[in-house]
Amino acid sequence: MYKIMLADDEGIVIDSLSFIIEKEFGISCQIESAKTGRNVIELAERFRPDIAFMDIQMPGINGIEAMKEIRENNANTIFIVMSAYDKFDYAKEAINLGVLEYLNKPVEKNKIVEVLKRAMAMIDKEREKRRQDLMLREKMETVVPIIENGLIYSLMFREYFEEDVENFKNLLDITEDYCYMGVLVFGEKQVGNHMTNVVGTSVRIQDHYNEVREIVRGYFKCIMGSVMANKIAVLLPAGKEGIDYNERIALIDKAREMVRKLKGHLDVSFRMGFGHVGRLKDSMKSYNEALHALLQSDGSVAHVDDIPVGCDYEENYPVETEREIFEYTEKGAIEEQHSAVNRYFEWMMENYGDCQSDIQLKVLEFVLRAEKISYEGSSRMYRFKSREDYLPTIMEIGGDMEKLRTWFAEKMDAAVRNVANSRETQSGGVVAKAKAYINANFHKEISLDDVSREVDISPYYFSKIFKEETGENFIEYVTGIRMERAKELLLSSTLSMKEICGEVGYSDPNYFSRTFKKNVGLTPTEYKEGKSGEKKTVQ
Repeated sequence: MYKIMLADDEGIVIDSLSFIIEKEFGISCQIESAKTGRNVIELAERFRPDIAFMDIQMPGINGIEAMKEIRENNANTIFIVMSAYDKFDYAKEAINLGVLEYLNKPVEKNKIVEVLKRAMAMIDKEREKRRQDLMLREKMETVVPIIENGLIYSLMFREYFEEDVENFKNLLDITEDYCYMGVLVFGEKQVGNHMTNVVGTSVRIQDHYNEVREIVRGYFKCIMGSVMANKIAVLLPAGKEGIDYNERIALIDKAREMVRKLKGHLDVSFRMGFGHVGRLKDSMKSYNEALHALLQSDGSVAHVDDIPVGCDYEENYPVETEREIFEYTEKGAIEEQHSAVNRYFEWMMENYGDCQSDIQLKVLEFVLRAEKISYEGSSRMYRFKSREDYLPTIMEIGGDMEKLRTWFAEKMDAAVRNVANSRETQSGGVVAKAKAYINANFHKEISLDDVSREVDISPYYFSKIFKEETGENFIEYVTGIRMERAKELLLSSTLSMKEICGEVGYSDPNYFSRTFKKNVGLTPTEYKEGKSGEKKTVQ
């Protein structure tokens, strides 16, 4: 159905246009008309036409002014101007308003029909685009919560690689580098700092999750996890590290209003806790702070900054550098850890260079902590007396800070290298075992799942370390093995093409031929004939 508005002060013009449209397009068009500029504007507001035939000269407000007014409220209306005045200024102004066609009266029937068909085609195209957009939006409404939950799950349980977080951020259009976590808890009613009937209300909230999500996102720009027991994790991106007093108060007030609305809407009691702002990868810490804040409070909303929890550091203490040292140790990132260790020692020397015993204690604390990470992140055996010389060595070094720096660097280096070497050994062993399995079974239909099951690690992790070790993904590697074997058989056997195809793991000869040409540059037949010709030439 197309809504068509006819605007002309001559009744005969309106009648003629109506007759042509009804005859050519029948019931697919709904037609209404007006004869003055003011009436045209009022009709457009009510009728909201898809197409408007406009006369330039009408009583009162002229056609150009009327189109300007209509365009403000009906951006998609397609205008077709019909005028007895062949004036350049009118035509130019009409074009500026996005008019589809400027027609001089009298207009032939065929021209009117042709212009209408063009206008209808434009409307159909726009409607189809709108339909596709709505379908995409509908699909995204289904997919986005899954992606959001994936990000929160990965961050909270630290099951991710750096590129994973970046992919999640791109998919969810997160541009901020910092965030803080909130936790939404619910129950039948609140008693002190706990909720009652958490099992029953958890089942109920599962059925109303979309309603909860819609209400929460109405108050906060956030990423929401799924229902876990009687809790929902909420990640709130932040543009800067930290939150000042006024921002915190505004956050708490907004959250209180939100939990009241949730309770009124679902007849379930809700509470909300908030942790500190930090980097995305530290979300679990912020989440635990949010939970702790709720446990230390009996209010409907609690913020960690209002609860006596955690450790404060002196103003210039390099908290970030300390965190980096042990994060890089866990990752086996040797160069990065070296740099962070050196920066931390420099800070100690610049600020407490005359505090020998304090520096010695801090060095020993860091070495022991790094070695604990090293033992947990490698296959080394822990021996109780492995550190028996640490205290005597530090005491012997005494105030020689350069010797202490060297000892510190060596021990920290040993810890991070043990982690890195253990990972390399493990990865190398896995890949070697995988290669042996592939080489023995490439003639079968083997999949990534088959090989990852053989080496006993998850397909995702196997795929990553295999690519890192070999420089090829699983499919590329298997295809390469098959192509080399196929070339051998083509030149050294009397097997038919179908038999060779089966020998190298392909059930479809046509697919084998296409794959061979893609990887070798020749079809199997061309390769065989070409190599045979080379041999004859050499002889």
